[in-house]
Amino acid sequence: MPIPESHVDILDKKAFASVATIGPNGEPQNNPVWFGWDGSKIRFSQTTTRQKYRNVHADGRVALSILDPDDPYRYLEVRGVVEDVENDPDLAFIHSMALKYLGLDRYPWHQPGDERVVIVVEPTHTTTMG
Repeated sequence: MPIPESHVDILDKKAFASVATIGPNGEPQNNPVWFGWDGSKIRFSQTTTRQKYRNVHADGRVALSILDPDDPYRYLEVRGVVEDVENDPDLAFIHSMALKYLGLDRYPWHQPGDERVVIVVEPTHTTTMG
């Protein structure tokens, strides 16, 4: 398992992951997201109109930087590949993230017409600090 046992606890916290992808002209694109961890894969939600969604379809290499919210000098960087893009028509995943991050049963910012997917990342390399 590429996630070191010393830092796996960060993945269960209310930490944000800054996810970097490669844009259409080779430029990096990075923004923070809520994420879930199932013990082997990292998942995050996107709408199908977002640049990040288009980026991972063109090039599935990603990097995630996750600071420990209890100690910002402790972090986990995960490099990986997008293994799957799963449809989330009933919003089950984003609702689970609203529960984790906001304590709400439903994601409050859903807009009519938004199509959500779950980006599934297979970790291939990690770097840690702290």
